[in-house]
Amino acid sequence: MLNDKGLEVKSGLHADLGAAFEDFMRAFDAFKETNDRRLGEIERSLSTDVVTTDKLARIDRALDELAHKSARPHLAGSAVRASGGLDHKTAFEGYMRRGDSHVLRGFEGKALSAGSDTDGGYVVPEETERSINRALRGISPIRAIAGVRQVSGSVYKKPFAISGPETGWVGETAARPETDSPALAELAFPTMEIYAMPAATQSLLDDAVVDIDQWIAEEVRAAFAAQEGAAFVSGDGVNKPKGFLAYPKVANATWTWGNIGTIATGTPGAFPATDPADKLIDLSYAVKAGYRANAHFVMNRATQSIVRKMKDGDGAYLWQPSAKPGEPPTLMGFPVAESEDMPDVAADSHAIAFGDFRRGYLIVDRVGIRVLRDPYSAKPYVLFYTTKRVGGGVQDFDAIKLMKFGA
Repeated sequence: MLNDKGLEVKSGLHADLGAAFEDFMRAFDAFKETNDRRLGEIERSLSTDVVTTDKLARIDRALDELAHKSARPHLAGSAVRASGGLDHKTAFEGYMRRGDSHVLRGFEGKALSAGSDTDGGYVVPEETERSINRALRGISPIRAIAGVRQVSGSVYKKPFAISGPETGWVGETAARPETDSPALAELAFPTMEIYAMPAATQSLLDDAVVDIDQWIAEEVRAAFAAQEGAAFVSGDGVNKPKGFLAYPKVANATWTWGNIGTIATGTPGAFPATDPADKLIDLSYAVKAGYRANAHFVMNRATQSIVRKMKDGDGAYLWQPSAKPGEPPTLMGFPVAESEDMPDVAADSHAIAFGDFRRGYLIVDRVGIRVLRDPYSAKPYVLFYTTKRVGGGVQDFDAIKLMKFGA
């Protein structure tokens, strides 16, 4: 398209940076050609043609216009940066504050997202998702010590070797018998939807000082952490992760793959009256040496108050407070993760867990936290239906052991 300056310029807000740069370079070539002509005319006649001077001025103005156009940020409907960044953040803030989904819908279309406001809401910016996940790690005791993996699909599958190949010693010239292949188990971790629905007043949303990303992160993290914490411990796997207490349990002496090994106190609902700390030692040594280096005790506050009173044979307390702020207390040198979702000490309860949870329990997060704005259901408040998909389950049944308060 020719503009009033006689140059071909791509118009509209949809012209991307590459096209604008090409227009600029073509205009600059025309500028150089016209200016060279002007200089030649000056050399030949010590003056310049009025037409040439006017054309040069128009091209100069066109260069300024194209330079500003190429430097101007893309607006609604323009190309967005592949990494998200400011464009996504700005569009998301407009949706949260005013319900303006047009720009956000265009962004998700360019990102090949199938989401819309009618089927699940819009994906929050990456920095907001990272903020929520960091907060969850800080207040969810199991997430803080377990293995965590992000996936883009609905199910995460991984093979796990439950036995290695057979080996043996042979003489230099002896026959090498064929060995068995390693036994593999395929573990599947489906992701389930968890939601929270914080509410806001329109005056809060209209307040430009309020950081909307920070507000939504703070509102949903506690709700997500509470639901996750309970599921990671005792969830039944139906529409939620499967907790490590939900798996079959057997005495550790007869442990087999697919079960969680237990150490019994021998006393229903209590530690034995004589040498109760010995059972904690038995529990810690029920876990193989390779898992103990990164092992944690997991129990609730009431159970911790019981073990806090125990001493060793020299009269030293087995439980020790944290050495510095932010660090967990220790029990016999191992850190203690306090989870209120663990059961209390009672007959046949499994109130204490011990092991390497990073290798033993896997949390699977599906990338993308979504928000659906609802200004109608609870007027005058605006509801934000916020969802994420998360799964979890035991991935190494040999890494976690439980204490059973019974025979």
